[in-house]
Amino acid sequence: MAIFGARRFLWRSFSTISSHPLRVCIVGSGPAGFYTAEKILKTHQGSQVDIIDRLPTPYGLVRSGVAPDHPETKNVINQFSRVAQNGRCSFLGNVALGYSISLVELRELYHVVVLAYGAESDRVVGIPGEDLKGVHSAREFVWWYNGHPYGRNLDPDLKNTDTAVILGQGNVALDVARILLRPTSELAITDIASHALTALEQSSIRKVYLVGRRGPVQAACTAKELREVLGIKDLYIHIKETDLKITPADEEEMKNSRIHRRIYELLSKAATAGPSQPSSGQRELHFVFFRQPDRFLESYDKKRYVSGVHLEKTTLKGIGSGKQIAIGTGQFENLSCGIVLKSIGYKSVPVDDLPFDNQKGVVPNVKGRVLSDNSGDPTSIENGLYVCGWLKRGPTGIIATNLYCAEETVTSLSEDLELGVLASTTRLPKLGRDGLLQILDNRNVRVVPFSAWERIDKEEKRLGSLRNKPREKLTSWEELLKVAGSE
Repeated sequence: MAIFGARRFLWRSFSTISSHPLRVCIVGSGPAGFYTAEKILKTHQGSQVDIIDRLPTPYGLVRSGVAPDHPETKNVINQFSRVAQNGRCSFLGNVALGYSISLVELRELYHVVVLAYGAESDRVVGIPGEDLKGVHSAREFVWWYNGHPYGRNLDPDLKNTDTAVILGQGNVALDVARILLRPTSELAITDIASHALTALEQSSIRKVYLVGRRGPVQAACTAKELREVLGIKDLYIHIKETDLKITPADEEEMKNSRIHRRIYELLSKAATAGPSQPSSGQRELHFVFFRQPDRFLESYDKKRYVSGVHLEKTTLKGIGSGKQIAIGTGQFENLSCGIVLKSIGYKSVPVDDLPFDNQKGVVPNVKGRVLSDNSGDPTSIENGLYVCGWLKRGPTGIIATNLYCAEETVTSLSEDLELGVLASTTRLPKLGRDGLLQILDNRNVRVVPFSAWERIDKEEKRLGSLRNKPREKLTSWEELLKVAGSE
């Protein structure tokens, strides 16, 4: 059967539920989706929640975004698993919104649809040479080393250059730098994808440049991430002393932000703690401040391949309220490299029949209630349609940020239900899961239920144990679906 007998396995009897329960579909099984499901299940007794995801695997960025050497961050999966195993909740993997099922169809099947599918694309720098080979987004690189099915074929060239440039200084940029510079013997005992580990073991990268438009006071990373990359074994750290000079405006920023002050202190200490020059063969991490990319340089020897970045020097300009932005000075310099990783932000993508703010990269909303257009008019609400996570607020925050985001969205949903804004569950029953599975069955969509994910999980852990790893990720659709379908 095309969907693993999904109707047989997924449908459960709900003897304790009213004849027409509140039926909710959540699109996206990352932290935003699971926190929303957990909150709805607790708040609305008798509700039925279905979580759909385009991947056969749940957990979103916890699986494909969190760095492999951060296993403690992934412990939240245990909490999400309990949600998925709730008798009133189902996970339906390999179901892609806009392809397997449309948003219009979901809204007809369910009383409530919550969009929580995150940010699956990237912001662009928008400068010449961005399409050169060797210029990748950090998201692609993260997906590659984390074994995401869409990232397994990236194949970054780490052999033919000793220098990588990372544009950006946020946590993702630091993750990428750490993976490039950390001893592979330490990565080998993580759940890093085997193809990535092999490439890193053969890597020639010895120098990594982290380039930021602003200064050390404005670096967008957290202290925890910064301490970790600064603590890599036998790593030479270079920061220009002139970049550490601070202005009264910087002092004001640090006065108002303990995080910014701590980041500056860590960078200042790192600048003076080590030797003035790297030893022979030592790996190097260079923090480059007050620079913005002007264009990517093409190699003379290899046409259509990147050979460096043309950088413009910047200076800071106050814009009030203790904030400063970078503006170009008209002075330029070149930074040679063989690979560039752009870590300038993720971007959400729209689907048909969904209001979308292309400039901000979010769905227009008021406290999670989706608006009909970008006007911001709070009265133009799409009844029964909600949003949560990065799609709601933009790609910011940590995993736990999605908990508070979900609470706000579910509070809006609950208020609307109480006020009768939503279609009455007593007067207007919806087909929900049963109807969804019927449509997917008719379209030969191969649904992966949570029980099938558990088979994938078990097999990955078995393969990992053979290599002294927590898991060996299956990275192709074929492998995932084959294991998911085996009994």
